[in-house]
Amino acid sequence: FIGLETAENLQHAGLKVSIIEMQNQVMMPLDFEMAQLLHENISENGVDLYLGDGVDAFQDTGTGLTIRLKSGHTVQADFAVLSIGVKPNGELAKAAGLQTNARGGILVNDHLVTSDPNVYAVGDVIAVRDFQFGDSTMIPLAGPANKQGRIAANNLAGLEDTYSGTQGSSVAKVFDLTVATTGANEKVLRKRGMQKDKDYRSLLITQNSHAGYYPGAVPMTLKLLFSMDGSRIFGAQIVGREGVDKRIDTIGTTIRLGGGVLDLKQLELAYAPPYSSAKDPVNMAGFTAENVIKGLVRFADWDAPEKTPDALLLDVREDAEVMAYSIPGAVHIPLGELRSRLNELDRNKPIIVFCAIGVRAYNAVRILMQHDFPDVRLYPGGSRFYQSVRYQPQKKQPEPAETHRQVPAAGKSGKFQSIRLDCSGMQCPGPIMKVFETMKTMQSGDQVEISASDPGFMHDIESWCRRTGNTLLSREKRANEFVALVQKGMRQGAESTAPVTPAAVPDGKTIIVFSNNLDKVLASFIIANGAAAMGRKVTMFFTFWGLTVLRKPEKQSVQKSFVESMFGTMLPRGSKKLKLSQMNLSGMGTKMMKRIMQEKNVSSLEDLIQKAIHNGVRIVACTMSMDVMGIHKEELIDGVELGGVGTYLGDAEESNVNLFI
Repeated sequence: FIGLETAENLQHAGLKVSIIEMQNQVMMPLDFEMAQLLHENISENGVDLYLGDGVDAFQDTGTGLTIRLKSGHTVQADFAVLSIGVKPNGELAKAAGLQTNARGGILVNDHLVTSDPNVYAVGDVIAVRDFQFGDSTMIPLAGPANKQGRIAANNLAGLEDTYSGTQGSSVAKVFDLTVATTGANEKVLRKRGMQKDKDYRSLLITQNSHAGYYPGAVPMTLKLLFSMDGSRIFGAQIVGREGVDKRIDTIGTTIRLGGGVLDLKQLELAYAPPYSSAKDPVNMAGFTAENVIKGLVRFADWDAPEKTPDALLLDVREDAEVMAYSIPGAVHIPLGELRSRLNELDRNKPIIVFCAIGVRAYNAVRILMQHDFPDVRLYPGGSRFYQSVRYQPQKKQPEPAETHRQVPAAGKSGKFQSIRLDCSGMQCPGPIMKVFETMKTMQSGDQVEISASDPGFMHDIESWCRRTGNTLLSREKRANEFVALVQKGMRQGAESTAPVTPAAVPDGKTIIVFSNNLDKVLASFIIANGAAAMGRKVTMFFTFWGLTVLRKPEKQSVQKSFVESMFGTMLPRGSKKLKLSQMNLSGMGTKMMKRIMQEKNVSSLEDLIQKAIHNGVRIVACTMSMDVMGIHKEELIDGVELGGVGTYLGDAEESNVNLFI
């Protein structure tokens, strides 16, 4: 805590600050995914963050320090502040013959008496009882230390008093965020041998600090750990900008009094729009926990997309939101269209559902479960949390020279319209959707100034402008608001001094595979793998005859009409049945080609297909062509997505190469 607080104050004083942490995260009481929220904000405040890289040596240069890290990287500094944890100074206790633990902590009983009945000990130097599990542990916190002082004084004065253990409730301000914890985190539960979904459950929700319609509402992320039946709360973590402390205190009090998650939903908490919502975030945690226990919803792990690469990622946000940020590899079906497009989803795959923060995704999960999809999970915290937990700290580079665009020449009226849009209190995706609707009523060259309290809006508006051909003139933080100035359309005419975000150059590759000739399909996959190796996003859209490339070689037990069965008989079943477009020679040419490829160590088509899937190439089967040609999804190889022309066109807009083969 103190190290981060020191870094913040030095940064506010105008110094260039670097934080070096040997562990892979700051604030160890947090689980990694929650700490990622801090990492993102620390970096956004201009602090260089080195994680998982400890100090190897300090070198005095005469004018400052060179700090060499374990990785070999060096950091230049005028001075260094060491904040590497605390260790109890038990030397006096040892010299006095008192019992201590391996770390030097003095052992005491519930009355805070040491192994010598005439000696009491309190504070960070003693080993305390873990309130949750009863183990002996070391938790250096000021609140418990002060209570221990009072208890020891009572006992010394003949007023019997006992210390019931330390729960580990803490709060800290870290740059723009408040972070608070109580009880155990998930790392502690796992160290104790507890298994998720067997010994404990977890949930993660995003809620506003107070009613969204009252100005200044900002989001907070709350993680709750509890027993399988909900009778015990093991711990909680909250990260946000406002209202974090009172929520962690409420949950901490519930834990101290032996309450469970159902008590959270029943708590009657003070409400007025400036301070909370009618359903407080703590109540919402209780409601959500009840839904989990009753089997109404299952949460995916934050890293589930990486741990289960065969899962289908379903994004139910609106088009305007996807313009701001798209989840790699996700199938996009807006929630309002989901019931009519269920046939586009593979029932045999696990499905992970996303929206912006989780509410619409919950509704989508319920729809899918009611339509008997067997394995559906809600991604915690939505696309906003998905972005944050995958944040990679970047070293702040010198500011580039300002980019200038052309200001449009004045029209007949001599000026353009300027609009102010107050989106304060709107939770994601409110601000972006409001901008999208407002832009429809504006003329090219008009400007709109948007103020929002949602911190994620600053990222969203930049991406949205880039994707929609509008111009981001400026963005800044003003007190507790985030303000962006946007002009409709691209700027032209006279010069402007306003720095703007340059439009990103699309670098994706899209390939329509129409043919099922061996040579043409080989060329398609060679190009796709080459582009993927260059780090480019690649989409292959298989339509009509190209669909046969994706068929499984074995005949599948699928009910078909007579015409569909005829098509299935006449069409090649999989990549091994394809023929050359030229010089096939009744199949002899194809065999010769495969033999030469083998002799020259050229990968077979089957190998190229698997490499493409492994390299993250998006392979999409056209659902319309499947219907026309009588091909069912059960007949397709693993790793294939189903999609329509909209899926292809969406990726084509982000590409600078489009091939029709």
